[in-house]
Amino acid sequence: MFSLTSNSSGNFLELWSSHAVVRIVTQSAAALALLDKPVWFCLRAEPKREHLAAISLRRQFGVECLSPRLRFRKLTQRGPIWFVEAMFPGYLFARFNYATQRRAVESSHGIRGIVRFGDRLATLPEDTITALRSHAGIDEVVTIDASLKIGQPVHIIEGPFRGLEVVITQVLPAKERIRVLLDFLGRSMEIDVSTAKVLPA
Repeated sequence: MFSLTSNSSGNFLELWSSHAVVRIVTQSAAALALLDKPVWFCLRAEPKREHLAAISLRRQFGVECLSPRLRFRKLTQRGPIWFVEAMFPGYLFARFNYATQRRAVESSHGIRGIVRFGDRLATLPEDTITALRSHAGIDEVVTIDASLKIGQPVHIIEGPFRGLEVVITQVLPAKERIRVLLDFLGRSMEIDVSTAKVLPA
């Protein structure tokens, strides 16, 4: 879901995910130390603890943070379960004054340091943060659209046809049901299934 790549200029890097692109600008530590205003930085965080690290930064040092997360449904051995995971695993964004707050931020619980590329540090333009916030909303959680569409293959997860992969032929939203086409004992047939009993294939 996440990777780091550099463009031809060498001064810009991008964080890619399936739901957002974040533009990173690298700046030298010497230049940042001269600034008297806070800047948005990309921080490395302990995996699976990005959101908690952001909460700690806010509470301990009053640092403004952004740690967007994804909410999605996945089939498990216990059935379909909703999961919430970091949009950018191992990273979060924080706005602070480099000269006066760097040491406190980097020693904060769950933080492994500012992302660096050689002797340059990763910072974010304000418009990038604005775009991310607009996408993630006030709770910083993006729910992945799991709406079902005609022609989409799905797995039946409950009932006598559990485990079969079928194709949606009709969506019946008023009843929260769909009509699917399945092959059973050599015959093609259509049946109605509750949307709660299927997951995308």
